[in-house]
Amino acid sequence: MNSIPTDIFAINDAQAFQDQALATFKSQAKNCQVYQEYIHHLKIDVDQISTIEQIPFLPIGFFKTHQIVSNQNPVEIIFSSSGTTGMTQSSHHVTDVALYEQSYLRAFDHFYGKVSDYCFLALLPSYQQRSGSSLIYMVNDLIEKSNHPQSGYFLDNHDDLLQTLVDLKNKKQPTVLIGVTYALLDFVEKFDISFPDLIVMETGGMKGRRKEMVREELHQQLTEGFGVPAIHSEYGMTELLSQAYSLGEGVFQCPGWMKVLIRDTNDPLTLIPEGKTGGINVIDLANINSCSFIATQDLGRINADDSFEVLGRFDNADIRGCNLLVQ
Repeated sequence: MNSIPTDIFAINDAQAFQDQALATFKSQAKNCQVYQEYIHHLKIDVDQISTIEQIPFLPIGFFKTHQIVSNQNPVEIIFSSSGTTGMTQSSHHVTDVALYEQSYLRAFDHFYGKVSDYCFLALLPSYQQRSGSSLIYMVNDLIEKSNHPQSGYFLDNHDDLLQTLVDLKNKKQPTVLIGVTYALLDFVEKFDISFPDLIVMETGGMKGRRKEMVREELHQQLTEGFGVPAIHSEYGMTELLSQAYSLGEGVFQCPGWMKVLIRDTNDPLTLIPEGKTGGINVIDLANINSCSFIATQDLGRINADDSFEVLGRFDNADIRGCNLLVQ
């Protein structure tokens, strides 16, 4: 396992983040062969990189064609992306899955509080029906660590889900319902429930099951169906070991060890300022053993407070498992 120079999960200011990101960049530029070759191809002098804005970001497509690792340790688990038949899947070879576990547990604690305080209900049929999902790995662990007897998966069993929600509402039990978008819509088309304290967290798009919807329309249907004030969202993907969260209105916040930058769509090595739409670049310091600097195929914009919004995808990009809501 690579040693982590700092406890990345304790980062709480911009300077600490930059110091750790630069140290991680220098290490991965040396030890991740694919990243090293990419940097060499760009004719970038690693020693001249002194700010995170100068760091080159690896196009996410390399995870489809190469094994992205930055050490020689045995691979503990391979996470793979969703995709329609015939698409090449991305694969993330993880040599230390404990980093992923720490990342999602600490992020949840930061945004929502103790996992053990919640009951977790999962409506994730398309994820459950394949192997290699990092989301299912996380949800399995959240369900187990919640220690709540009613935590669990519901697949397509909407009647049982309704009864469970009613029971938890009556008990005033803090509850998280995490679901793939089309499955949540399927549920509220059959039932509605007024459960204002329920956290409804949608993840992913329509998976080809429904036509895509603008976020405002989608969230209006879900808020009305569940009787909640806002719909939460998770922004994560196979190639990352960290997630950003939106507590409403499609505005995402990163945990302290993750940061989003926006690149020019016509010049991928140039970053653009807040308020402008461009490609989403992600720094994920939990990716210490693969590559922490990923140029995604998502379009977005960043706000003055470092929050960000996801506005869609590049044309001809694969439909993927991360949050793809177009507005």
